Amino acid sequence: MTAMERLRIDGVHAVVTGATSGIGAAMADALLRAGAHVAVAARQTPRLDAAVSRWRDEGLDAVPLALDVRDPASAHAASVEITERWGRLDLLVNNAGIGMRTVNPRFMVDPQPFWHVSPDGFADVVATNLTGYFLVSRAFAPRFLEQGRGRIVNVTMNHETMHRRGFVPYGPARAGAEALGLIMAEDLRPHGITVNLLLPGGATDTGMIPDEVPSDVRARLLPASVMGPPIVFLASPEAEGLTGQRIVARDFDRWLTEVRGRQPSPETRGGVTP
Repeated sequence: MTAMERLRIDGVHAVVTGATSGIGAAMADALLRAGAHVAVAARQTPRLDAAVSRWRDEGLDAVPLALDVRDPASAHAASVEITERWGRLDLLVNNAGIGMRTVNPRFMVDPQPFWHVSPDGFADVVATNLTGYFLVSRAFAPRFLEQGRGRIVNVTMNHETMHRRGFVPYGPARAGAEALGLIMAEDLRPHGITVNLLLPGGATDTGMIPDEVPSDVRARLLPASVMGPPIVFLASPEAEGLTGQRIVARDFDRWLTEVRGRQPSPETRGGVTP
């Protein structure tokens, strides 16, 4: 077991959006197993209740949080519910998203040009993958400002995918979410609230991948669990003051070694900033 796998974050309270499946579920699972209290945020469906029940059956402190990231009223209500339930929040993970399958089920083997994407399909992906990050962050930011502390993580993706053929509207939406996160980091920096970006570092084996993908291609996909160690780190005291960073989960160990090498001594450290 590595040092990161032994890292404990007992007492941390976190909200993870889109946490019933894929990398959202992987991050929620890692946080829970490291000792965090996690609000599993998703639309109110049987899948949300089933996911929370599985974790609770293992004695992990998961709670359901009904949240439609596309709805400002739902985002506000979720923020109020968390304040009433916990009285605090340490970490917000913006992850909820929909993939290229919603506009082109065969996007990996038969990419379509942007002019074949319907306006409704384009708007649907942007509303979830970009506007959703804005609405949820906007709803929870006042809670963090009242506390004078807090952390936000925006899940993003490889830059290559942002200009990959056939990846409208997913690429532009994720590019926008990444820019949003970097601006959020600067807006919140004076208030002691951190914002960082986290991405797997390659295509990941989740429900966003079409079923017909050849087995040899699927074998090369990253497991969703690659997001576990970096999200636990970002929730831990070790990440105090770290903001405006773009962390690639696949390269997390190397990145962490480099960051630690740049840190001042414990006697003088007041937080790590890029």
